Amino acid sequence: MLNVWQKTCVKIAGWFPLWIVTGCLWAWWQPEAWLWFQPYIAVGLGVIMLGMGLTLKLSDFSEVLRMPKIIAIGVLVQFIIMPLSAYFWAKVLDLEASLAIGLILVGACPGGTASNVICYLARANVALSVLLTMCSTFAAIVLTPLLTQWLAGTYLPVDGWGLFRSMVQVVLIPLIAGLLINTALDRMQQHKRHAVRAVVNTVGPIVSIAVIVLVVDSIVAGNKTALESMGPTLFCSVFLFHATGFVLAYVVMKRLGYGNAECRTVSIQVGMKNSGLGASLAKTHFADMAMAPVPAAISAVLHCLIGSALAGFWGGRR
Repeated sequence: MLNVWQKTCVKIAGWFPLWIVTGCLWAWWQPEAWLWFQPYIAVGLGVIMLGMGLTLKLSDFSEVLRMPKIIAIGVLVQFIIMPLSAYFWAKVLDLEASLAIGLILVGACPGGTASNVICYLARANVALSVLLTMCSTFAAIVLTPLLTQWLAGTYLPVDGWGLFRSMVQVVLIPLIAGLLINTALDRMQQHKRHAVRAVVNTVGPIVSIAVIVLVVDSIVAGNKTALESMGPTLFCSVFLFHATGFVLAYVVMKRLGYGNAECRTVSIQVGMKNSGLGASLAKTHFADMAMAPVPAAISAVLHCLIGSALAGFWGGRR
């Protein structure tokens, strides 16, 4: 029975882009059905990070030491290409300050966990994707505030220290809590440990998807009027921002001599961001800018669609 449930949950998680798009359409036509979640965005992100921590083990950190070069390159490429891509397209398309800051904030966020599913579908290196997600998330605790303060600070003063505190609260503490809980499970009897982990690994992705859909759609619902007036330019900027990340990351890895699987993995990891985290930070630290979280909501939709298209293309190739 558990195997059937696990297979069903994997299929549901694999349809992540469908749930995002469907939820956005629903939020567009019935915004009042989604507005209730806005006060709980930060809590929801904490739940996602806790779930990610529950999948981590201390041995995962030793795995990083076995492939330090590609991990370092993957994380470095991510935090160079995407913040600069966000800044570049915000300037080229002359986005207003709130939208530019929101886009830069997404660019400075780590890779999202949805990238792991897309890597599997694209015949990429899933183990490498998981390690890159873990490492970029921990690195983001420091790098996201610094990069946002540097690039978004050209539009208005940014509270870098406040962003760092939020990263500790929303990311670091839940991650460590999940890691400690998972480590404690090692002390349980083997059959109980396997049963608990099976449930966590099955239910966790579904919960993460549900929370991301709630975050994205509550933002869409709350900014429907503004989206109607600024839609084309904003959608274009977010699309170009992600497309630049996917393409440049693949080219960089190819030029460095890596194989198809590694190139695909880093491309997906760089192009797909933790947009929910970007939305939460924008909502908390730029509350006087109603449009600041909107690029993150659009990002969540577009990076899933681009990633899914690439997965479909690469999945049929070696």
